[in-house]
Amino acid sequence: MSRQAEIARETAETRIRLRLNLDGTGLADINTGVGFLDHMLELFAKHGFFDLEVEATGDLHVDAHHTTEDVGICLGAALQKAVQDKIGMQRFGSFTVPMYESLAKVDLDVCGRPYLHYETPLTQGKVGDFDIELAEEFFHGFVNHSGTTLHINVPYGTNQHHIIESIFKAVAKALDVATRLDTRITGVLSTKGSL
Repeated sequence: MSRQAEIARETAETRIRLRLNLDGTGLADINTGVGFLDHMLELFAKHGFFDLEVEATGDLHVDAHHTTEDVGICLGAALQKAVQDKIGMQRFGSFTVPMYESLAKVDLDVCGRPYLHYETPLTQGKVGDFDIELAEEFFHGFVNHSGTTLHINVPYGTNQHHIIESIFKAVAKALDVATRLDTRITGVLSTKGSL
């Protein structure tokens, strides 16, 4: 079974093509025009063992908001398409990632119910040219279009780069767990019989 998806999205603000292979090896080819976002997506692919290609152009003369949010939307849509009917999939994933002084804990459920809990020490500021609040916007787009319940908790951390990087790594690792196939599961992992 091929668990791959390709998404093309075009609006007045962005044009995005994204390819995702859930059963990859961590290969990444990313070009969004937003350097920090490229870095986060590259490590997301590497640590989740996903093959990911992203080509995006957006209204960066305004700021990186639309590009970042819409890439999150496309990644979410690709996940939803790639998991197909979710048969045999573990569904739940949790992972904690330390990055020097920062610690990110992620718990998620690929269940068809979009929800984001996002609790971090991040307030305002930038990492390079990247507004730190855009990380939350990215994950809002992701959960709303993947149907994932996602809880992100960073109990402590001071370096903004470290905090965001630990989040992306923890999401990747938890998603790797949740999307694994388990031969013990018949149908979908739900007493309702559907997700």
